[in-house]
Amino acid sequence: MATATKKKSSTSVKLQPLGDRLVVQREESEGRTEGGIYLPDTAKNKPTRGVVVSIGDGRLLEDGSRAPMQVKAGDRVLFTSYAGETIEIGDEEYLLMSEGELLAVIE
Repeated sequence: MATATKKKSSTSVKLQPLGDRLVVQREESEGRTEGGIYLPDTAKNKPTRGVVVSIGDGRLLEDGSRAPMQVKAGDRVLFTSYAGETIEIGDEEYLLMSEGELLAVIE
């Protein structure tokens, strides 16, 4: 089980998702088109790809056990543009989402 750690001043913040939730850091969007035109931040689409930073323990099953997560920290994943809840830690932006909101793992 990994945790997201971000240094902020002299303290560090650890983010440990619960259950079947995971923390994803979005990939940077392209700042330039194929034709060489630079795009301002307002014209960029939010990327639907990211890297899993940390994962929870897994979904709780009826018998009290936990289902193992299908992804692990470090996996590159695809998700919809509306997936997850945006959270900011320091100057970094992360998405907190459930495992069911993922579409695929990029290998």
